Amino acid sequence: MIGIDVGGANVKVATDSGVHTLYCPLWKGAPLRDILSRYRDEGRDGAAVVMSGELADCFSSKDEGIAWIVRTVRDVFPGALFYGTDGRFHDSPAPALAAANWFAAAVYLHSLYPGGLLVDMGSTTTDIVPLSSPGSLRGLTDLARLQKGYLLYTGLLRTPVPAVIRNVPIHGIQTPVSSEYFATSADAHLVLGHICAEEYTCDTPDGQGKDRDSCLRRLARVVCADLSEIGEQGAIAIAAAFWETQREMVRAAVLKVQQVSGADPVIAAGTGSRLLVPLLGARDLACDIGDAASALPAHAVREVMRRDLTW
Repeated sequence: MIGIDVGGANVKVATDSGVHTLYCPLWKGAPLRDILSRYRDEGRDGAAVVMSGELADCFSSKDEGIAWIVRTVRDVFPGALFYGTDGRFHDSPAPALAAANWFAAAVYLHSLYPGGLLVDMGSTTTDIVPLSSPGSLRGLTDLARLQKGYLLYTGLLRTPVPAVIRNVPIHGIQTPVSSEYFATSADAHLVLGHICAEEYTCDTPDGQGKDRDSCLRRLARVVCADLSEIGEQGAIAIAAAFWETQREMVRAAVLKVQQVSGADPVIAAGTGSRLLVPLLGARDLACDIGDAASALPAHAVREVMRRDLTW
């Protein structure tokens, strides 16, 4: 049996041989069926599935997205079952399937850290989930999680720079940034040495390279400049200002949830976990479950089905 997490930008698959993360931007018409077909043999005994890709703006509604994902997955794995925020597996589309990937992770981790706080930073978002209060989580939508502070829309790779910072110091002058889609968090984190080019797995804003020079050039555009105008140090200053603000956003959001829920310790997961561990004094989930921590919902929903875990 395999576990599948169908996101809007990535598909994650958990198998007996390990976990796999594949770039699959649904809004660009990515071939989800073809990607999943690679795992047909490993999924011959079944597939447990969660999703968040129903929110992709290629769908007119979440219901439409859910129906399309269910249909596409079942074309490859006819017996696939889909886990919802109601704590049940479904064999057909249902509203509870929307954005249930974090809930599967919470149900699974509650058996390991019943009083902990999961902080899972992915390419696009950061989930903050108090495992100490399971009853309050069932049925939560992304809207409700945003309102409660359980969903923070900032991530390691795909966050536009102006979504986080409004001004940066350039040549000693606080300079407003353009709201254009010139650079992302991936550009900042690569320049700062937090990721390498191979870990820059999403598309670049300009369709150009993922090398350091290309990232520096994109960062310069954030202040409507060529790199020759602000120099390498100016572009690095933009990256540093971005990370300083992003990390404080995450730290403040985690502290707020902890103060309300009392959840402790902090468990870090996702592609951004190595940044979260020193930032939050967190335990790296990878120390306990290995590489599966990088594709947590796919691994989690597989374990929920295998172990018949309930909350």
